[in-house]
Parts: sequence; structure tokens; C-alpha cells
Amino acid sequence: MVLKQDNSFLVVIDVQQRLLAAMPNPIGEALVLQATILAKAANTLDIPVMVTEQYSKGLGATVATLQPHLSSASQIEKTCFSCASADDFMTTLRASHRRQVILTGMEAHICVLQTALALLAQGFQVFVVEDAVCSRSQQNQDNAMQRLRQAGVIITNAESVLFEWLADAKHPQFKALSQLIV
Repeated sequence: MVLKQDNSFLVVIDVQQRLLAAMPNPIGEALVLQATILAKAANTLDIPVMVTEQYSKGLGATVATLQPHLSSASQIEKTCFSCASADDFMTTLRASHRRQVILTGMEAHICVLQTALALLAQGFQVFVVEDAVCSRSQQNQDNAMQRLRQAGVIITNAESVLFEWLADAKHPQFKALSQLIV
């Protein structure tokens, strides 16, 4: 299954200041870099973006380096672990009429996993960007990726997402987006 620009929806899950501080480095920093690349690409290609924050009062806001690239994103505050259970999340997603949902964020074995499984159960094509998710423990992240694969979620990477969205080197945004790859 290949991602299509006109059928994609990017969700950035809980990339928050205090949560990031609990992630091992350089994995947490790599997640922020890849999530930023995905957000920039989505903005360039007019792909809708939703950003969630898990209990922002306790975990802080979305990390500052990512915020400028989420200015047009739908914002969802939540306390539930599955984004699909958060107020307005499914309404916003369904209103887009897009069926391919790309997930990035943290933690892979909690909010990303539960969101992916809920969206899959509701008939969406779910893609988890492996180099743009993390957990405090590599073992927990590995377990999450294994469970997601077994459930039928597509595990991908940020570079694959970008080039699937572009589909062709003749795409008008090819040069701009290919420069995002580091």
C-alpha cells in the first residue's frame, strides 16, 4: 500500500517538552527532527495535520522547534491514550475525507499504539513512521512495532513517506522536499 498525497492525514502525537526530556538521546532528538520534516512536507503539499498534547498542564506544550510547522494544524488536548477517543479527533479526521493516517510521536507503545489500533479498527489505512516515534525503552518500542505489524499497520520511515507523497521526480515540490532529507 502506497501513500497518496491527496488521501493522507498526518498526526503528531504528544511531542511535548517534559515527555521528550524522559526519552533517551539521541532517539528523542531524532524523533523531533523527523516529525519536523514530516510537518514541513505536509504543509508544503497541503496535507492536513493534527497535533495532540497529552495533559499539557503536566507534560508541557509541544516542543518549541516543532511548533512553527504546526501553526495550521488542528490542535487536540487529551488525557486519553488513544487519540481516537479524544474530543473532536475523529470528527476532524472524518471531515477531511482522507483514509490514510500517518502517525508520528510518543510514546510508541502507549499513545501511538493505541491510536493506530483504534484507527485500524475503524477502517483507516494506518502508517506508523518508525524513525519518528520513540519510547523511553527500546524494548517497549520494539514490542510496539511488532504488535502493530502483526495487526496490519504499515511501518514506514519519514523518507519513504515524503517520496510516496511526491510519487515522481517531476512533482513541482520535488526539489524543495528532497532538500529536507538529511
